[in-house]
Amino acid sequence: MIEREVDLTTADGVMKTFIFHPEHDGPHPVVLYLMDAPSIRPALKDMASRLATAGYYVMLPFLFYRGSEYREFGTSDEDMHRRFELMGTVNPTNIVGDAEALLAHADADPAARGGDVGAVGFCMSGGLVVSLARALPERVAAVASIHGAWMVREGAPDSPHLGLDTVRAEVHLAWCDNDETAPPETIPVFRQALEDAGVTYTFDFHTDAVHGFAPAGPRYHREASELHWERVHSLLRRRLWQA
Repeated sequence: MIEREVDLTTADGVMKTFIFHPEHDGPHPVVLYLMDAPSIRPALKDMASRLATAGYYVMLPFLFYRGSEYREFGTSDEDMHRRFELMGTVNPTNIVGDAEALLAHADADPAARGGDVGAVGFCMSGGLVVSLARALPERVAAVASIHGAWMVREGAPDSPHLGLDTVRAEVHLAWCDNDETAPPETIPVFRQALEDAGVTYTFDFHTDAVHGFAPAGPRYHREASELHWERVHSLLRRRLWQA
């Protein structure tokens, strides 16, 4: 397994990105792997590496680069407050420029396969990957939103549930009950938007697991996490390995 760091220049600064891919049998389909609110840490790198071992070129960017140098965040009140501030620097609009920088790098790397790509997002990035499918339909063919937050942003013209007519990707959603960041009453709103746009999608609703169930940590839920892996692998096989 190859793991390396690159610094990618965007219109807003320099975005450190971790890249994982197998040593052999490339080039490999590209998957943009977008971090959750706790940011990049060993648990998320382990997940990116696990996905890459299945034959993918996985890109894990530090999305807080607009307001912070790269760092790992702890659980102190100070760090939690800082992360909350930094979350506001990433939105469904500026994530598109980040994705374009990531894809430009991948397109120049012989280890990465061109053409259709996937995107997987957790927590704050759940809605961001849907926004990428909307903005970049010519590239994004598969999207998974895992315990996504703020999927329906009332009054925001760039809310992830709006303007889905352009989406070509198949979408998977993993939603949790009692999630303050994605209240159950927004589920029918989001699902109706997908259906109105004719988007192919799958949906899991977890009543036992809580927001943050996928990565290792205090909220990890093995059954729900393993189901998300099954769903992601199935989705990527269907949409990125087609002839």
